[in-house]
Amino acid sequence: MVAALAVVLLAGCGGGETAGPAAAAPSSGPALGTVTTAPDGVQEVTLRTQDDYVFTPDAFTVAPGPVRLTVLNAAEQLTHNFRFTPGAGPEPIDPEIPLLTPGESRTIEFTVTTPGEYGFECSFHTQLEQYGTMTVSG
Repeated sequence: MVAALAVVLLAGCGGGETAGPAAAAPSSGPALGTVTTAPDGVQEVTLRTQDDYVFTPDAFTVAPGPVRLTVLNAAEQLTHNFRFTPGAGPEPIDPEIPLLTPGESRTIEFTVTTPGEYGFECSFHTQLEQYGTMTVSG
C-alpha cells in the first residue's frame, strides 16, 4: 500500500505534457467510461489503453445524440489507434483516431441516431482481442 502511494505521489511530480503516460491521466473528473453531459449538451466519455491490449472500460452506453469520445494511451511502449469496427453497428461511425503514441490522448466527435451495439477496436491489435462495445440506448 505504501509503495502504491509512493508511485502515485511520484507520478504527480512530472512537469507538463512530456512527463509521460501518468501525466496524461486526469486526476479529477469523472471515472473512465463514465458518460457525462458537457455544458454544450454533448455526451462525453474517456477510455484508456495501455500496454495490456485492452480498452478501459471495454463497454459504455450513450443515448442517441452527439458524443465526444477521448482515448488516452497510457502505455509506456505501445502505439494504438481507435476506430469503430466497419460493419459492426446499425449505422457507420466514420471519425477515428489513426495513431496514438504512448502518453498521447485525442478526442473525436460524432452523432449517433440509431440504438444498438457498435463495436470498436484498435485495428493494430484485434488479433489480441483489443476491442469493445458502445451501446446506444434510449
